[in-house]
Amino acid sequence: MSRTVLVPPERVVRWFANFTARHGAADFAVVSGRLRATSADGCTASAALPFGDAYDGSPEPEAFAEAVSPPPRWGVLLVRKGGFAVATVESGRILDSKVGQRHVQGRTKAGGQSQQRFARRRDNQARQAYEAAADHAARILHGASALVCGGDRQAVEQVLDDSRLRPLHPLRVDPWLPVPDPRRSVLEQAVVDGGSVAITLVDVAP
Repeated sequence: MSRTVLVPPERVVRWFANFTARHGAADFAVVSGRLRATSADGCTASAALPFGDAYDGSPEPEAFAEAVSPPPRWGVLLVRKGGFAVATVESGRILDSKVGQRHVQGRTKAGGQSQQRFARRRDNQARQAYEAAADHAARILHGASALVCGGDRQAVEQVLDDSRLRPLHPLRVDPWLPVPDPRRSVLEQAVVDGGSVAITLVDVAP
């Protein structure tokens, strides 16, 4: 069984200390740009630097944590039907941002022409919401050198399909953030998660 957790850089050393306390002394190695710990009981933990960076330092949690180096300016784009949040981040702080909500009706059980009219109205509402998100993203994300996305994948793709945002496509980096409807608190947590270390833990089957 495997699972991935997002750990802020300042907590990485403590996380690995807790890992060895639970699973026994670990051997550390650098494998494929990640720090990998293999514990006495066979469990492994593989840590990846944020923003797509590869790690090539010494095999120690302290050195790995110090290697976290965010871009000077990076962006966050969260989109779900009816809501979006976009921000640029510098030095771990939100420089500029916008959170917006748009009403998009839920599904209906009506049939026939009523259902078709409802579907068209719902599609129009969603399109307007995505256009609003793209307008703000074009303004706020200008100059970003990395982009973390989250929410509804199809909604994010529709926003990024805007011609003004296509230069951002090659700047997208993991992790994908499966956030709820964007609010200010959701955006603030996404900034923390976007700059965190992704650690994949693989447990040994009992």
